[in-house]
Amino acid sequence: MNGRPQFLFVTCQVGAEGAVKGEMARGLPAARLAYARPGFLTFKLPERHLLPVAFDLHLVFARAVGFSLGRATGADQAALARAVWNLAQGRIFQRLHVWERDRAAPGERGFEPSITPLAVETARLVRQHCPEPQMLAPRADDLSAPARRGDTVLDCILVEPDEWWVGFHEAHSVESRWPGGMMSLELPPDAVSRAWLKMEEALRWSRLPIPAGARCAELGASPGGASQALLGRGLVVLGVDPAEIHPSVLAHPNFIHLRKRVTQIRRREMRKVRWLMADMNVAPSYTLEAVESIVTHPMVSVRGMLLTLKLFEWKLADEVPQYLARVQGWGYNVVRARQLQHNRQEICLAALQRPFVRKRPVRPRPRHRPPEE
Repeated sequence: MNGRPQFLFVTCQVGAEGAVKGEMARGLPAARLAYARPGFLTFKLPERHLLPVAFDLHLVFARAVGFSLGRATGADQAALARAVWNLAQGRIFQRLHVWERDRAAPGERGFEPSITPLAVETARLVRQHCPEPQMLAPRADDLSAPARRGDTVLDCILVEPDEWWVGFHEAHSVESRWPGGMMSLELPPDAVSRAWLKMEEALRWSRLPIPAGARCAELGASPGGASQALLGRGLVVLGVDPAEIHPSVLAHPNFIHLRKRVTQIRRREMRKVRWLMADMNVAPSYTLEAVESIVTHPMVSVRGMLLTLKLFEWKLADEVPQYLARVQGWGYNVVRARQLQHNRQEICLAALQRPFVRKRPVRPRPRHRPPEE
């Protein structure tokens, strides 16, 4: 049986379809767009393509990617579930991922991409109609738990109530282990803003090795939602922002408010900072300039960063490769980006120096003095 179908599916944030098409054109020019709906795309590959089963296209704007087996249609839910297995063609899967196509952008009218009750119920239905027990591992339909690395995952995307698309992928990266690339996150009742969701997801996705007790700085900290996520991990947070911080964050013993603009920071104030976060409502070029002035200073030794880059125009998506290259030029050898499920029209850039070599300030050597006579 051919393990490499001729079609790929891609799900993304509503509005990011053009950015995905641009990435595919640059990274996999032989692929051709086959089908498109807001938040869902399929691409046709050449007949004799060499894309392996365990592929990773490193698409910044794709939330989930896999081989597409086709569209399931039916008169009712049971018929749709049977059609899923007809398309699976006897393959064996360790996990089942089911999710709904996005209907809005994150944060729009309170919408947050997530695994919905409909997806959970559909996963149970698909499992019930599995023709052979050995085709699906026990508890494979539990959407609340991530797949294991190396698992073969059956994907079912609910594009419309009567139109499901079926595919599969091999779990490897953090996002590919979750249904639709969406982690199970819920905004805490005491969170002061949805920035908590963005930061918590960024920390889990990036897997930056930040130890408890480490000192980090957040540029653009107001009102404090992202700082709450950092404080919740036992970090010491230097919040840089001229605007006000929520009283509950200010009261935390590990939070220090540096009430000034980024351009007003003295480099000595950053000497103990090892991790840098930034989420400022400015153009990507401004954010990168501000960060560069900090991390390249000889008195500063920042090991890793999480930067939110705002894309005020979608055409800025074409410049993402240049943003990554610029950060690499600062000495960060692990640099990647992703439009997180809780990002809006923006991306998260993660950077890490591995292994970390702390920079030492260059001090002038004392001049040799001739011995006194």
